[in-house]
Amino acid sequence: MNRLFVALRPPPEIRAQLAATMDGVAHARWQDDDQLHLTLRFIGEVERPLAEDIAAALAQVHAEAPVVALAGVGRFERRGATTALWAGLSPHPALAALHRKVDQACIRAGLAGRRAPTRSAGSPRTRGSPARRSRCRIWSCTKAC
Repeated sequence: MNRLFVALRPPPEIRAQLAATMDGVAHARWQDDDQLHLTLRFIGEVERPLAEDIAAALAQVHAEAPVVALAGVGRFERRGATTALWAGLSPHPALAALHRKVDQACIRAGLAGRRAPTRSAGSPRTRGSPARRSRCRIWSCTKAC
């Protein structure tokens, strides 16, 4: 099985700003620079043949490079415990169009529809206070990962 997601990679200066703001949650295990990304679509565990179909469908996606502005933070929970922190994004037409194209490609490959994009910042080891709002504001996406 392959655990898949579709993501954009923030440029180095934005990753540095994000890393500089990662505090405020006791005992959190923060993502390192190599792991910072903007998730456009979480796919999850799939068998290799489906993973290949998804890759082929995504290879056909072409879109304008979106401008991304971070807007708000939150957390994913499982049974009341925080499992990951996320940063939301301000709406932008090019980002919404890219998300739709990625989602449509995944649907054509055999997956169900999904939710809007987020950016993972870290995974708390224990429950704690919410993360501070990021000081990073805007960046232009030019490369997917």
